[in-house]
Amino acid sequence: MRLLTGADNNSNIKDQSIQSSFSFSPKSIASFGSIVIAEGCDSERGIYWVHAWTVTDGIITQVREYFNTSLTVTRLSSSSAAAKIGRYCPSVWESSLSNLVGKSVPGLVLAI
Repeated sequence: MRLLTGADNNSNIKDQSIQSSFSFSPKSIASFGSIVIAEGCDSERGIYWVHAWTVTDGIITQVREYFNTSLTVTRLSSSSAAAKIGRYCPSVWESSLSNLVGKSVPGLVLAI
């Protein structure tokens, strides 16, 4: 938990049940080919998270974690039509829970 959230057993959280556990319960899951996106939040800690998993032959081969960061997923296209219009990369998914943590979060674009 310390590695993922920065909290440890000596933190100032008064409720021991919150201090000793952290549950990754996704609020939404979406997939785009071999990429699976899951997002969720722990509003008591003010933590918002997005996981991006790459799955190959049913095995998770890569995991990217984003904490307190809004994420937009865009699909890169090498088609001739995309090249003609300046390589337009449409957004295929956007974070929706980042406003639940009650603070401003930075935004990133994940190109797939």
